[in-house]
Amino acid sequence: MKVTIIGPGKVGMVLAYTLVLRGVAREIVLVGSDRVKAEGEALDLTHAQAFQQIPVKVRAGGIEDAAGSEVVAVCASVPMPSGLLSRNALAQGNADLMKKLLPRVAEVAPEAKLVMVTNPVDVLTWQALELTGFPRERVMGTGTLVDSIRFRELLSEMLHIHPDDLRAYILGEHGEHQFPAMSVAQAGGEKIDDTPERRALCERAKYFGIEVFQKKGNTCYAIGQAAAYIIEAILLDEKRTVPLSVKIDGYLGVSGVCLSVPVVVGRRGVERYLHPDLNAGEAAQFRAAAEAVREVIEGLR
Repeated sequence: MKVTIIGPGKVGMVLAYTLVLRGVAREIVLVGSDRVKAEGEALDLTHAQAFQQIPVKVRAGGIEDAAGSEVVAVCASVPMPSGLLSRNALAQGNADLMKKLLPRVAEVAPEAKLVMVTNPVDVLTWQALELTGFPRERVMGTGTLVDSIRFRELLSEMLHIHPDDLRAYILGEHGEHQFPAMSVAQAGGEKIDDTPERRALCERAKYFGIEVFQKKGNTCYAIGQAAAYIIEAILLDEKRTVPLSVKIDGYLGVSGVCLSVPVVVGRRGVERYLHPDLNAGEAAQFRAAAEAVREVIEGLR
């Protein structure tokens, strides 16, 4: 089972290290603009994997070395502007970068599942579909997976229930237009009531990424783990239900953009699209998220 990571920076290397620790890939290829640095990262990881019971081959390469990959994860990004306040500030620069990378990925790894990590992830997941021509079940973005995990962590502290036992999702855009789907949130089969205090947790979770970025200059651990979680679900055919950015095809009247909804992930990629029965307010928020993402897409050159 081969995984190629394009962009072995902070996020890409957390992803690579997590895959080594979990032992779910047999080969990891690191593709970066700085080949020498990528070789150094591969060598360091090779030494680290020697402590693991399951051997993993780690090497640096070019995009051509993605051939035969079961999964290609895209973490490459243009430099973050100082004082970043919105992921959409990266849209044009990263869209231009994807134009250079993704057609080549489609050429050398035409059967791969594509996991988009780079921001703005909803916009770039849509662009990845356009540039590769892959079917929508083989292109997914990390979307609101990290936001949902942050929300569950806060909710677990309030409810005194382990976060793994909470079925609560943040849906929509990975950004300003995300929202908690409280009308379908449950714990142990019991509905989690929608209260102002609980809804405020979503607002807090929404800005955690910006807060971390402003304090340390990047976010890497949570998003790297999230990408590894998705890839593990694919490689091990786990049929996990996770909120990911995928192409929406008619849900709540929305089509032609990528937003986060719950999906089932397995060996074939996105194997099922789930359509929670949102209330009227949440449905309106989902449509607003679609328009916000569409506006960014239409602004790309």
